[in-house]
Amino acid sequence: MYHTGWMESGQSQRPKILTVLHQEHSSPGRVGQLLLEAGFALDIRRPPLGDPLPETLEDHAGAVIFGGPMSANDPEAFVKAETEWLSVPLAEDKPFLGICLGAQMLANHLGGRVGPHPEGLVEIGWYPLESTEAGRALMDWPSMVYHFHREGFELPQTATLLATGSSYPNQAFRYGKNAWGVQFHAELTRAMMHRWVVRGAERFTLCGAQQGRDHLEGRMIYDAVLRAWLHRFLAAIFGEPALV
Repeated sequence: MYHTGWMESGQSQRPKILTVLHQEHSSPGRVGQLLLEAGFALDIRRPPLGDPLPETLEDHAGAVIFGGPMSANDPEAFVKAETEWLSVPLAEDKPFLGICLGAQMLANHLGGRVGPHPEGLVEIGWYPLESTEAGRALMDWPSMVYHFHREGFELPQTATLLATGSSYPNQAFRYGKNAWGVQFHAELTRAMMHRWVVRGAERFTLCGAQQGRDHLEGRMIYDAVLRAWLHRFLAAIFGEPALV
């Protein structure tokens, strides 16, 4: 079992956010940092490594499912189990955020298909983002965001589209009051982006992908706005914790 239940000293009395990662050395990055700074604790689980997901979120203030190299359509048992588990936050109306793979799992759970671009395009690097009218009513959105994916998702029925892009039109959505999905990555620290650029270099030859230097140069230009947006976005989803 690799269940860390990341609880630093002094976190035990903080409301917990279930934090679902998909590789042994994956990190919640800036999402984790900002949630900790806001007063939450992180309960980190890695289902591919054997960690169970809770049957209820009654002891959690919400949940985040992050990305990973796998597909939401993969046959592995943990992919199916995570996708089905989403009935828990939806039934209990607990705040939930899906990022990239997590958003695709949410879309699948709600009946939206997940798959590659019909022309084989990928989004790997920095790409323009445009908020919808519904998105603008919630907050200001960044004009450029960071991606690292080869598949996208259909907008589930009754979900509200919050942001769109040219190659993959469904970039962010909200379902009901408390379920959110985003296709892009605002959580990467500088160190995380460097690791992704090194370890994912073979994907830079895919149609539409940007070269590694463009990833790093784009960060210097666009990341400050993206980080500020992430701070507002997490506050909109999870609010301020009620300390116990």
